[in-house]
Amino acid sequence: MEAIVRACADEGWPAQVAAVIANRPDAAGLAFAASRGIATAVVDHRQFPERERFDAALAEQIDSVAPDLVVLAGFMRVLTAGFVDRYAGRMLNVHPSLLPSFPGLKTHQQALDAGVRLHGASVHFVTSQLDHGPIVVQSAVPVVAGDTPATLAERVLATEHIIYPRAVRWFVEGRLALDGLRVTLTPPEPQWLFAGHTAGEGA
Repeated sequence: MEAIVRACADEGWPAQVAAVIANRPDAAGLAFAASRGIATAVVDHRQFPERERFDAALAEQIDSVAPDLVVLAGFMRVLTAGFVDRYAGRMLNVHPSLLPSFPGLKTHQQALDAGVRLHGASVHFVTSQLDHGPIVVQSAVPVVAGDTPATLAERVLATEHIIYPRAVRWFVEGRLALDGLRVTLTPPEPQWLFAGHTAGEGA
């Protein structure tokens, strides 16, 4: 979220961040947003016994600021189909794997267990199927000797901070179009990022 807020300001996007909404009162992003003069709100999921009631309250809060795009950043709640449908085609998420590989949690451990040579992150439009949906942009990093879930996560996160703001910028510039499960970008430019070895890494 912080990377997106900074990119929006630094790159002069034709947009503004309308609000930052969290489901945890202690979310660090709330203080960051407030320091930037961005409206904040909390919809604490612990106050709602049913997922549907939480989603309804969250949707009400989102709609109060009338955003053109909903960006999930560090939001770890599974959303109901009704909520997803409400924002179909205008809700993005970033997932720390090269989807459709390794959906769900512990993606870095999954990648190491599978012995893949490339791992990465995907920005995608959200659908009711968890960690699926049309892919906007992906980043890839090599899996190197001695990697742990923590070291792999660190390199993947660095690329997320590049590709997620890029995808959001494309959306607000009106350059993305959905064609079934495919996302087209006009005018075209690479919808992938490959981050190679850095100094000191093994082969």
